[in-house]
Amino acid sequence: MKDDKRTPVIEVSHLVKNFGKVEVLMDIDFKTFPGDVICVIGSSGSGKSTLLRCINMLEVPNGGKIIFNGSNILDRRAKVTDYRAKVGMVFQQFNLFNNMTVLENCMTGQIKVLKRSKKEAEETAMKYLTQVDMDPYINAKPHQISGGQKQRVAIARALAMEPEVLLFDEPTSALDPEMVGEVLAVMRELVKNGLTMIIVTHEMAFARDVSTRVVFMDKGVIAEEDTPEVIFNNPTNPRTKEFLARFMHDQ
Repeated sequence: MKDDKRTPVIEVSHLVKNFGKVEVLMDIDFKTFPGDVICVIGSSGSGKSTLLRCINMLEVPNGGKIIFNGSNILDRRAKVTDYRAKVGMVFQQFNLFNNMTVLENCMTGQIKVLKRSKKEAEETAMKYLTQVDMDPYINAKPHQISGGQKQRVAIARALAMEPEVLLFDEPTSALDPEMVGEVLAVMRELVKNGLTMIIVTHEMAFARDVSTRVVFMDKGVIAEEDTPEVIFNNPTNPRTKEFLARFMHDQ
């Protein structure tokens, strides 16, 4: 891809991650610019989710750099909690607190991490719960709502922290097929609002339609990275072609 002169919000440089003797990520380089929607695709086991977990510091890389707004967050002096408040994450399995209501789930991080008052946290939570159409369910506990609704609450919770970048780790893979559309619809609205996002997904049509760039991972490396037009219509890497041919056949 041609060199971009803008300043990246996140720059991953020579990132390496091993689990024991198994190399899961090998010399990963890529940049995320403000307003980017990067969809990371590839076969299971290619390192996609591990890359996202490293960016969020849920996994500590074995080497390389993760530069956020000019600072290396792998530096020992970096405050991971502060960083995570600015780089949010939406998980495959929702990760809601089962003992809290929908509203409380969206308030607690704001109060504990951002030190917002209860009143401000509630107002912010309501704003984003309304945005994802979950405001009628504010008093429900997670076990009382559907998977699609849980994921919409998880998105609202992440948005309530008002992050600079939002990471999505296969946000629809734990959902029943009829619930996938409602979550993707919310994510499409976030794209329209200009939120910077990195999305690990198996939803190829979604990746093709909304991303500014597509990253294809294979066996722990970035095999190809380009615009969705190039990746889906004219990929150069044989592995990308093989993966997409198989995926499109299965759709």
